[in-house]
Amino acid sequence: MTRLSFTVFRKELRDHMRDRRSLLTALMWPLVGPAVFLVMFNMLASWYRQDRPLELPVVGREHAPSLMAFLERYGTKLEDAPEDYEERIRAGSLDAVLLVPDDYAESYTAGRTAKVQLVVDSSRQSARQSVLRARRLLEEYSLMLGTQRLYARGIAPELAIPVRVQEADLATPERTAAGMLNMVPLFLVIAAFAGGMQVASDTMAGERERGSLEPLLLNPAPRGAVVTGKWLATVAMALASVVITLAAYLLVVRRVPLEDLGVKARFDAPAALGMAAAVLPLTLAASAVQMWVSTYARSFKEAQTYLSLLMVVPMLPGMVLALSPLQPKLWMFAVPVLGQELLAGEVMRGEPLGALPFLIAGASSVGLALLALTVTTRLLTQERIVFGRS
Repeated sequence: MTRLSFTVFRKELRDHMRDRRSLLTALMWPLVGPAVFLVMFNMLASWYRQDRPLELPVVGREHAPSLMAFLERYGTKLEDAPEDYEERIRAGSLDAVLLVPDDYAESYTAGRTAKVQLVVDSSRQSARQSVLRARRLLEEYSLMLGTQRLYARGIAPELAIPVRVQEADLATPERTAAGMLNMVPLFLVIAAFAGGMQVASDTMAGERERGSLEPLLLNPAPRGAVVTGKWLATVAMALASVVITLAAYLLVVRRVPLEDLGVKARFDAPAALGMAAAVLPLTLAASAVQMWVSTYARSFKEAQTYLSLLMVVPMLPGMVLALSPLQPKLWMFAVPVLGQELLAGEVMRGEPLGALPFLIAGASSVGLALLALTVTTRLLTQERIVFGRS
């Protein structure tokens, strides 16, 4: 049976290799995630780069000379704001504008609270870092003035601060990176599904539509050998897709200026091997389930529709983990897709896992694959599946 399975495997893989367009599509899918990663993080790095001078247009700068001197001393480039600054902020050509009212000097001299206004558009992510830097400088200037006024009145500034909150951040650079790079495990899992989708559609629904499935099943080969051979061809493409995705991320992470975001990514060869060990077993289950679903389709196009809907499955856990990170528990690794995404994320965080979570996740994938292959084999014994085309 093993020899027959590999015969079918070689036949299916050879047929798929001849279809250059489908092969190119299958190989392009793994590059989507790294390409998005490269563009997005280069853009974020350009927004958040710390060494970029803060440019701050000001209205009424003549009313607050000491504040202007403080801002310039800390590297702020001040300039006069244009008259249409509100429209420019909405359009994105300006990040923020500082408004100093006419009565600022009077309130400042009298020792009262002198108010300034920072005009921003909080919906613009690209302006967030500039706004935070401007707000931080203004708060530091306010704190400095308050301290000086208390000293001038013979009052210890500590009396005005009965409680000072200090934050102790226990996050390692690798954990910070994992929070920002949580899209990597998601795209690896998607690659496990996308890589074999074309083969799974063609080997089952495609052959059924073309009428070549009946002659194949008339050969003196067990149904299980036929299904196993087709499954191995699907797994081979899924494996290739995951490996290409992982290799592309290895190259891309080295070209993205993550240090400008204050992130140290743990994405070296050992981490890549750990992520491969986490995700590659999923290709067994993903390919088997795709063949199972494709068996019910009467045409290649119908199978593509079903399998496209199936692609939502790996996206749901990824979105949940991105929006509300879970504290991993041992039973979670037994849930296919969720377990692989958790494992890959923990590897990126640099957490010591041991072999048990990998074994549990791998065993659950193998179990699901065996179940799907068994059901698919039984379906091929039913006439409505083999001969039904309408």
